[in-house]
Amino acid sequence: MSKILIIEDESAIRRVLKKIISEESDTYLVDEAEDGLEGIEKVQKEDFDLILCDIKMPKMDGMEVLEKIKKVKPEIPIVMISGHGDLELAVNTMRLGAFDYISKPPDLNRLLNTVRNALDRKELVVENKRLKKKVSKKYEMVGESDAIVHIKSIIEKVAITDARVLITGPNGTGKELVAHWLHEKSNRTKAPMIEVNCAAIPSELIESELFGHVKGSFTGANKDRAGKFEAANGGTVFLDEIGDMSLSAQAKVLRALQENKISRVGSDKDIKVDVRVVAATNKDLKKEISEGRFREDLYHRLAVILIKVPALNERREDIPLLIQFFANKISEEQGVAVKTFSKEAMDLLQQYDWTGNIRELRNVVERLLILGESEISKTDVSLFASK
Repeated sequence: MSKILIIEDESAIRRVLKKIISEESDTYLVDEAEDGLEGIEKVQKEDFDLILCDIKMPKMDGMEVLEKIKKVKPEIPIVMISGHGDLELAVNTMRLGAFDYISKPPDLNRLLNTVRNALDRKELVVENKRLKKKVSKKYEMVGESDAIVHIKSIIEKVAITDARVLITGPNGTGKELVAHWLHEKSNRTKAPMIEVNCAAIPSELIESELFGHVKGSFTGANKDRAGKFEAANGGTVFLDEIGDMSLSAQAKVLRALQENKISRVGSDKDIKVDVRVVAATNKDLKKEISEGRFREDLYHRLAVILIKVPALNERREDIPLLIQFFANKISEEQGVAVKTFSKEAMDLLQQYDWTGNIRELRNVVERLLILGESEISKTDVSLFASK
């Protein structure tokens, strides 16, 4: 059933609209509100799939109703109705987020087409949210330890800002998950998040990778090429293992952060970019600074917010949750039945020294699922999870 709310102060018009819409489909459930205040109250208490709202009403006009509903439930399509066929008014309603604008008396076909289109739009919005939530599970942060709860709390506060974040922690702890959460919960989520592994790119190519190059700027530069900063415009650049970046590239990154512009290798033309930079490293950057391998001014630009991801050995209480999460995920990926872990097996795995952190734990869980019995026992762990 699709729930539709009509907000209209004239009872005769409400009845006509309700009759027309209800007779169009038995899947339409129509409710009424006689003014804007009552309409907002109903929206706060119930979920509606579509709202038809008059503009000229006592107590609160439709434009104010539109603004207030869009703040609390922006996904609901709202069709504005007015007895004044004013083009400027129509434009203003659309600017405030209305789905459509219809003049009184409404054309029957136009009204019903608008209702169908608006409901289709709502369905698409809900489906997109569902798919986005499904995609987000790829980067789910699993854990209930104080350290993980603290990190999630910081992300909730920081993600909606454009503050730069430096994520530190040993290899395999999930620094990239933190970066993805920051992006997905930000206002930049519709734009791309571009990842750069600074440790995997030769120092002579890192500047080209980040900022692009022009044809002929170096051997092998056969055509102009955009870099990662341009590709991420409007979104996020994740500089993983930034502690391995060359000093010359660091200088260019610093300029990009200071001036919001970059220049391609071999060009003196400036290109404006709007990116949020999130960086990560397993190195002690303060030590790198003291030894002349990392720029102190860049460090302070990057480390507006610091997030330290703990080693797995520092959050052992999360290991059972992580094991179950990986067991379910691997079983789903490989199309096999989920195996359970005995309490003794769990206890033994919690005692291991996880030098490879979460990455190592995932590998061990996969090995146990493949080689272990239907219930993973302490014996299985001793045989297949040993170092």
